[in-house]
Amino acid sequence: MSYTLVFVTVFVAIGSLALSPRVSTLGSFYRGHAVSGGAPGVFSLSLSLVTTWIFARSIMNAAILGYFYGIAGALAYATYYLSFLTGAWIIASLRWRHGFDSIQAFLADRFGAAGPVSYSFVTGLRLLSEVFANLLVIGIIFGPAGSSAYVVSIVAVGLVVLAYSALGGLQASIRTDVFQMIIFMIVLGVLLILALDKGSFDFAAIAASSPDGTGPGWVLLAVAFLQVWSYPMHDPVMMDRGLISDKKSTMASFYHAAWISVLCILAFGLLGTYAGLEKVAGESLVPTFMRLFGDTPVLLFNIALIISCMSTLDSTLASAAKLSIVDMKMAKPTVFKGRVAMMLFLTGGLIMVFLGSKDLFSAVAVSGTASMFLAPVAFFSLWGGRKDVPAWSYLLAFVTAIAGAALYFLEAGNHISLMNQLTGLEHKYSKLLVISASVMMLGCLYFAAGILFDRRR
Repeated sequence: MSYTLVFVTVFVAIGSLALSPRVSTLGSFYRGHAVSGGAPGVFSLSLSLVTTWIFARSIMNAAILGYFYGIAGALAYATYYLSFLTGAWIIASLRWRHGFDSIQAFLADRFGAAGPVSYSFVTGLRLLSEVFANLLVIGIIFGPAGSSAYVVSIVAVGLVVLAYSALGGLQASIRTDVFQMIIFMIVLGVLLILALDKGSFDFAAIAASSPDGTGPGWVLLAVAFLQVWSYPMHDPVMMDRGLISDKKSTMASFYHAAWISVLCILAFGLLGTYAGLEKVAGESLVPTFMRLFGDTPVLLFNIALIISCMSTLDSTLASAAKLSIVDMKMAKPTVFKGRVAMMLFLTGGLIMVFLGSKDLFSAVAVSGTASMFLAPVAFFSLWGGRKDVPAWSYLLAFVTAIAGAALYFLEAGNHISLMNQLTGLEHKYSKLLVISASVMMLGCLYFAAGILFDRRR
């Protein structure tokens, strides 16, 4: 275990604790407002959006997808970050066209109690998976699975993030995001300079690294284009930040977050692509990085992972508190009860780390597929302005999306091979494309059928 990594982790932890105010008002804890009542500006909100979405799992996934599938894999994962554009359009329609201050309120108005209950179920699982995935990456950085360094690092980082998140809620999350993002950008810049200086980058070879147009990377790119329409809507971390500032600041922040995050993710994806071109038989990503770039760039890569992990965890806990206490109304809104909700979500994430799956991308794919019941909600209800979609259409779309997510999870884990028998497809991303396209088409069909049925009735 590197003492430098320990030092950086302690430094970021102390800095985050120092920047986190102890708040006592609901506006500061749940909505990120300053003690004076002011909402975050464009600069703070943009950096907060970026650093909470360029999380540890994403950096790993971008590099791994580039490593195994070339430029197509890197582009596929970067495409998910177009969610900032679709997310901005969702927020604009929700708040300034329809006049709602939460997704749950809108769904309750359109589809009754089934709307917010089903939505909260999916978003709750999403938040738990974020806690799990980012803690898992921390453990992997510090030691082999099950080792004392692995366990201690996961628990220690989780408790530190819980401490400063509980102090200031969403306000602490946004303030520390700015601090963490500045460090992250410095580390990324130095990493790229060192990597380009040590490695003989052949950009032509990188651009041609996915020659098969039907390869897994290009298939995953198609999946991303399908899921990006609903993906932001089921992510409370993004949605919460779209509900706290004025229209001009909110829209500008989302648009800036889109191009910044795409560039950052592409940088890590291209590093992975280059490493993939230079790998030898039987070699994995980290040993290839070590051989090509040496110890220092790999150390910086791990530092970037740690910073992004802590940033995502504090945002996830803040959103978990708001989801449980404010949106789902599981208890009377108080700061104390929000802190209890944070503690429970962290505990659930720790349980998943030590008992759950170790496949990082499966968590993204399953979550993205489950969210696709929200695509027809965006198409028909938010942007189309339809108020005549019956609740049964929404529920059918929800059940179909959950079934599709479960099917992919079982297929990707080799628990069943139903898709292979029905379609002849073998690669999991090809199966994911078929499942995603089917879920989206069926969801839209349910909504269209519901509108026609209501009109005839």
